[in-house]
Amino acid sequence: MKKIVTILALSLGLTNLQAQTEKEKSTDNYNKWSIELGGGVNKPQSPMMENYFTSTPSFWVGDLGVRYMFNNKFGLKADFGYNSFTGKNNSIDFDSKYYRADLQAVANLGRIMDFESWTKTIGLLGHAGFGLAQLENKDLHVKDRMGNFIAGITGQIRLSDRFALTGDFTTIINASQDYTFDCGCPVESRGFNGVLFNGTVGLNVYLGKNAKHADWVVLSQEVDLSPLENKIANLEALVSKIPEKQIIIEKPVTTTVVNDKDLIKEMINAKYYSVYFDFNKATPIENSTASIDVVLTYLRKNPSAYLDILGYADQVGSSEYNEKLSNTRANNVKTILEKAGISSSRLNVVAQGADTSIQKDSEEARRLARRVTFTIR
Repeated sequence: MKKIVTILALSLGLTNLQAQTEKEKSTDNYNKWSIELGGGVNKPQSPMMENYFTSTPSFWVGDLGVRYMFNNKFGLKADFGYNSFTGKNNSIDFDSKYYRADLQAVANLGRIMDFESWTKTIGLLGHAGFGLAQLENKDLHVKDRMGNFIAGITGQIRLSDRFALTGDFTTIINASQDYTFDCGCPVESRGFNGVLFNGTVGLNVYLGKNAKHADWVVLSQEVDLSPLENKIANLEALVSKIPEKQIIIEKPVTTTVVNDKDLIKEMINAKYYSVYFDFNKATPIENSTASIDVVLTYLRKNPSAYLDILGYADQVGSSEYNEKLSNTRANNVKTILEKAGISSSRLNVVAQGADTSIQKDSEEARRLARRVTFTIR
């Protein structure tokens, strides 16, 4: 019968850990294709003839792209762009066009830099690649074909699972550009001599049958069970000291009653029963209610016992915000116990703020930090 207590703790621990990771596991299926639309302004930096220049910035830029993500961090996109250059601000009049097609590698910097630890609506993409372009001016009968290198940063604001608003800044460097951007003069250099800046706002349209796109999904991670295994080992050592006749288990597991009051109290105070929360949430995850049931049962059977409810947050966010969040989490658990018939005079809320003992840069560790624990007095 001693092993039953160990199995109980193991079941509760595994249930909590499973609840913490099941959302991530469900995101293994995600959409990979998207269409990117954008429009905005440009500035041809060089080369330009003397007395030829555009406004800063100048209209127009158009961009159309198709992107495929291999996973939630890296992908490829093919895109097509259009630029219009016209004389402004006392410039000699000219009207030239620039067309390009590029193949670019894409890095989802939001996932690489773990943006999900502090936001679910802001993203960041980096892109770079090579392509072909043509600069032309029909009035001057110029058609200049060239190669280019393109690189940029795209900020994202998630509107829904299907759309994201974007803002992009891109630099294009042309190779073998034979004419100035105004097409009024040949250029002697045939190296990387043309520099163009584009700024656009636009829309990502996500395609596919799944709920989320790779831009916003967090892939499942392997759960480190070593902390739980250490708890089990300590619990086995504790149980081995208790005479077997003192341990009685009643089913179901979620409403387990152990008649040895000192054992249950020691288990609760040793943090074997904790209540966990999703990121930036103050409502316990569904599977954590089993721990509340154990504490509630003990308080009902021991009316002279008092309970400290200790709330924690992870280290993401300001200390003031985490203090408030940990207090709200503890008070919500207190409310559950009060509604179950426990007098508020027996319940004391302690806001612990951010748990600094937990590793900040580990998502798995931060999941374990978002909790409420108990101390029986």
